[in-house]
Amino acid sequence: MPRSTTSLRLLTSALAMSLGPAPAWAQSAPAPAPIQAQVQTLSLELNAAQPSDKGCRPTFVVNNSLGADLSKAAFEIALFNEAGVVDRLTVLDFKDLPAGKTKATRFDLAGADCGKLSRVLINSATECAGTGIEPATCMRGLKTSTKTGIAFGV
Repeated sequence: MPRSTTSLRLLTSALAMSLGPAPAWAQSAPAPAPIQAQVQTLSLELNAAQPSDKGCRPTFVVNNSLGADLSKAAFEIALFNEAGVVDRLTVLDFKDLPAGKTKATRFDLAGADCGKLSRVLINSATECAGTGIEPATCMRGLKTSTKTGIAFGV
């Protein structure tokens, strides 16, 4: 065997041995953690409650993260007085709620006294409509919060 061929083989063998076994980082990477499903919510915040000429004017901030536009969303609410007794039931119509959009809206509650309101309870979704939306979706995905001294929830 010619001397140049032998030298080339020795050089190739020495190079291969110097590399040694493949380092851990060169081995296949572990499978990525499964992506958790995006939590689909309809966030409803009681942001303010101010006296008005008609009675009480609550302001709500709503964010539709359900993943689909709502063409109509309305909720029956119960208003509790300072003694914790239901004063009235009424329906608040939030109308259309585009997916991914945050919207602030006010309602006038005639004859209601904001100072005597102790709690606002969401009884049910009277309307929850949109492409690919089941009627129960609005209540199932509903998350409530308040920035007022009035208890607010389901």
